[in-house]
Amino acid sequence: MEKAVDMPVAEVEKDKSQFVKNSVLYKEFLAEREEILKHKWIESEKAGKDIGFEKALLDWIVKHRSHWRERRMKEARTEKAAS
Repeated sequence: MEKAVDMPVAEVEKDKSQFVKNSVLYKEFLAEREEILKHKWIESEKAGKDIGFEKALLDWIVKHRSHWRERRMKEARTEKAAS
């Protein structure tokens, strides 16, 4: 890989963007966001109206986040042990 000083600004930004998209933290963020959006859809259907992202987020955190994270960690350990 070239030094950042020798690369055009657009290339440096592209590399930074790719680094972020490949990071574990970003992937976890996307997975969590997807779960919140599913929860929003389910709860909105139950309510008969859009409950909004913020309400869905808070409700999901209180009711589901810790169990979801535990399950994800367990699955990751299982995958790591299998490889």
